[in-house]
Amino acid sequence: MDMRHYKEWIKIGLNILYYRKERRMTQQQLADECGEDGISRAFIQRIETGVSSCSVDTLIDIAKALNIPLAKLFEFKE
Repeated sequence: MDMRHYKEWIKIGLNILYYRKERRMTQQQLADECGEDGISRAFIQRIETGVSSCSVDTLIDIAKALNIPLAKLFEFKE
């Protein structure tokens, strides 16, 4: 991950965590709902904690699985 954008990835991860918890989904449930093949629970955990970045395609899959507009993942609270 490019450290120049670390703070933004942390905020995106926190948004994913917030909406996942709001929908009472586990990381595994979210992972299973992401795309045709899903992604791993461990990858969801790394995205939520800002340890890993991901593609825009993965963010689109996550937003769809959470039933939110993609833009919600980029609404940062200051």
